[in-house]
Amino acid sequence: MSGKGLWPIGLAIYLLMLPVTGVVPVLEELTGGRHPQLSDFDKHLFMVANMAAAVVLAPLAGRLSDHLGRRQPIIVGVMLANALVLVLLANDASYWTHLLLRFFDGALHITALTLLMTMAMDRARLASTGRAMGVAGASLTLGVATGAPLGGLIGQGEAIHVLYAGAGLSLVLALWVSGLEEAPHRPLRSNDERAPVRKLPWRALLLPYVFTFADRLSVGFIISTMVLYMRTVLAAEPNQIGALMGSFMLPFALLTYVFGRLAKRFRPLPMMMSGSALYGLALLALALAPLPLWWLLMPLGGVAAALMFAPSLVLTAQAAGEDNRAMAMGGFHAAGSLGFLLGPLVGGGTLALAGWLGYSGWLAAFLLMSALQWLCVLLFLPRLLRERGIDPHQPSSASPMP
Repeated sequence: MSGKGLWPIGLAIYLLMLPVTGVVPVLEELTGGRHPQLSDFDKHLFMVANMAAAVVLAPLAGRLSDHLGRRQPIIVGVMLANALVLVLLANDASYWTHLLLRFFDGALHITALTLLMTMAMDRARLASTGRAMGVAGASLTLGVATGAPLGGLIGQGEAIHVLYAGAGLSLVLALWVSGLEEAPHRPLRSNDERAPVRKLPWRALLLPYVFTFADRLSVGFIISTMVLYMRTVLAAEPNQIGALMGSFMLPFALLTYVFGRLAKRFRPLPMMMSGSALYGLALLALALAPLPLWWLLMPLGGVAAALMFAPSLVLTAQAAGEDNRAMAMGGFHAAGSLGFLLGPLVGGGTLALAGWLGYSGWLAAFLLMSALQWLCVLLFLPRLLRERGIDPHQPSSASPMP
């Protein structure tokens, strides 16, 4: 499948991701601005609620799609529903009502994302898996990168304009996807029905699932705790926050395609481990840097994030079976969504605990995110050594004989 056949799906993924970070620069205005009584932890729940449904519904959406053998009609339907949810979210209501609507928004979004990514997998021959996942991953991250500065501009006058823009975009996306042609794929056979989960190659999928969990955990931290840190501690304006988020996401997006192609030529595990280690260093440096240095550190963090993210997509696509593509991709997004959900909780919980003890918790929150990236590297270091023919539990062949 040529790259030309993948770009219509890539454009759909790009449009889908714009509202995800479009709300980030106006997070304070959408939470504390409309509900002044909220604590810092309560504000984090606005992002958590969006991801909570995704943890459960991503694999279920994949399972339904694999069962029906269709992707396109489901995507169109959930995008029409998502437009309505975003309009309702823009109206005044209690904070718990807004959190419930964010929950529905997350469920609809992750269903569309899972199936669009699966459509890219459907169009890819084995030889072009790196290209297909590179296009899909680059489109995803480019949409997130563009969404932040766009959200800052649109929400500069009135924060709820971001929600109305997202609703309009959902309608456009439904129309666009309705014109896409689905690649041939068959539904699950009747004798596959009883144990679809056991049929997944879990040993092969565990590696990319763990790395995407760690990656998205840090992203959840970035778009909640880090944004609040920039706004309240570094006194950054919403347009500055949007631009800084863009400076992180733009190299992330552009290099995801490059690293996706390279992951087919080189081994993806060393790429992921190097990206995770560098990512941890970038997070630590941000905690210690004044605002002007963030314009240098954020793009470097984006490079490291792409180095970690692209190979995990390629490994998932390679491991997915012919009959369970959507479910394998749903599991990938469920692992990432669980990380995304925990990111704001971990960041907000660290701040709350530190405040209860009478300390500022900002540095501790950044340190915790950095440590998680390095822990991920240490966890799979023995596997990397085995791939290179080195047994970490055996003495080196160069050691002297007794």
